[in-house]
Amino acid sequence: MSPTARRRTRYLVLAAAVVVQLVVLYVPRVPEVGAVAVPGGDKIVHATVFAAVTLAGLRAGLSPAVVAVFGVAHAGVSELLQHTVLPARSGDPFDVLADLAGVALGALAAWWLAGRESRPDDVRDGAPGRSGRGRPGPWR
Repeated sequence: MSPTARRRTRYLVLAAAVVVQLVVLYVPRVPEVGAVAVPGGDKIVHATVFAAVTLAGLRAGLSPAVVAVFGVAHAGVSELLQHTVLPARSGDPFDVLADLAGVALGALAAWWLAGRESRPDDVRDGAPGRSGRGRPGPWR
């Protein structure tokens, strides 16, 4: 894939992640899931959407400072808006913590992926004599 196509794809992934995040955070009423609800599932969803936006933003080449500030600010602002503007929703400080955990996880994932891409193929794949693991890696 050309660098231009890769950059365009990464921006599209970022746009999709932001749209999903906005829908999850600002839909007027949380859908009822009934008996299939997982305890703490809403916290997992919060962490996941924030991790996805953080990862996608960093992979798209946005400034880490901008991505981090946006994620941290949006964590608090989204709960405040849910509590004050959306009558069927309520703000939850534990959601803010889940959001912040998602920002951290997304940044960690971006750092890990960037490190994998910067290593030579033989080290990344675990070739004998270079990495010591001696097993092929499936990630390319």
